[in-house]
Amino acid sequence: MRIRWWMVALAALAVEVFTVTVPTFRNFFDLGVYQGAVHHWLVDGGDLYKYRYHGTVYGFTYPPFAAMVMGPLAFLSWPVAVAAWITGNVICLVLLLHWFLPENLSRNLKIGALALLALFLFEPVRDTFSYAQVNLFLLLLVVAGLRYPRWAGVGIGLAAAIKLTPAVFIGYLLLSRQYRAAAVAAGTAVGATAIAAILAPHLSRTFWTEALWDTNRVGHTYIVSNQSLRGVVDRLEASSPWWLLSVALVVVCWAWWVRKHGAADPAAALALTGLLSCLISPISWVHHLVWLLPAFFLLLDRSIGNPKRLGVLAALYVVMCSSLPWLWWDRPIGWDVFLGVNAYVWVTLALGGLLVTSSVRAGRLPEPAFDSLSP
Repeated sequence: MRIRWWMVALAALAVEVFTVTVPTFRNFFDLGVYQGAVHHWLVDGGDLYKYRYHGTVYGFTYPPFAAMVMGPLAFLSWPVAVAAWITGNVICLVLLLHWFLPENLSRNLKIGALALLALFLFEPVRDTFSYAQVNLFLLLLVVAGLRYPRWAGVGIGLAAAIKLTPAVFIGYLLLSRQYRAAAVAAGTAVGATAIAAILAPHLSRTFWTEALWDTNRVGHTYIVSNQSLRGVVDRLEASSPWWLLSVALVVVCWAWWVRKHGAADPAAALALTGLLSCLISPISWVHHLVWLLPAFFLLLDRSIGNPKRLGVLAALYVVMCSSLPWLWWDRPIGWDVFLGVNAYVWVTLALGGLLVTSSVRAGRLPEPAFDSLSP
């Protein structure tokens, strides 16, 4: 069927209706934290990590290098900051689509527009825009750093210096025998962190000795929005050893697969590492789950011509668009809500299973994007 522009317009209207009726608008909360914190530090001369946003318990949780990167926010008006952040996130989505869609589809503006609209339905993307979060920028850094061999590892290193979670991708590089890229990533992260320590020694000392360990500033781990293994265990009111055991299990499975197959299939290994980062982090808010996107992109590419697999993938994507866990936001504890309240964790695990069982299909766009880094 030939796609018409009126179909794209109708789809855009449907997405608009969905986004203003189903999700809850977050009022760009996290951007307010970022801007308020760096303004408090750079303009008011206060302690970055003592700042609390509008009387809440929430403050700046990222390393000092991230504060330096976000420094210009301190001198922007609120409307300009919001507009710049939204524009940046849209650019990230467009670039991701350009890199991952097969070339014959990426050149079709109508298909590209429909794909972009589909991403706007994805709840982690919706939340990233609604909170004005940093996740898509970090995802783009990781993918870009691996896509271009000349800069292999640089993107991962910068992402890890801005937020600690992407450091797990250095482990991916090591296990998949991309030793040079791993060294570049580690060196970039250490170098950026060292620059921050030299320019702001008190700030760095406060973060690494105090703020990093202050879990009271990030909220409760049992709430619905935490779709990590820690959230699952805490919503069952189980003891911490069960969380540690589940983390150890998925890490061992990930390490074994990436070590055995990562060099031959770096795209799947990268996507699998994104899933791992969401599962093992003590807190993976819904907006953190944009790290599932590489898995969806890659599996979509590899499922073309397989209706059954496409159907499964479509069902998983629909769940990720549904806001299903929020049906239990006021009562997330207990076995009776176990399946529904942890729905995004089950999707993450299912994507991991699909990835490790998917066969490598030559000639698809995601493969050349990463295979150039394999030894």
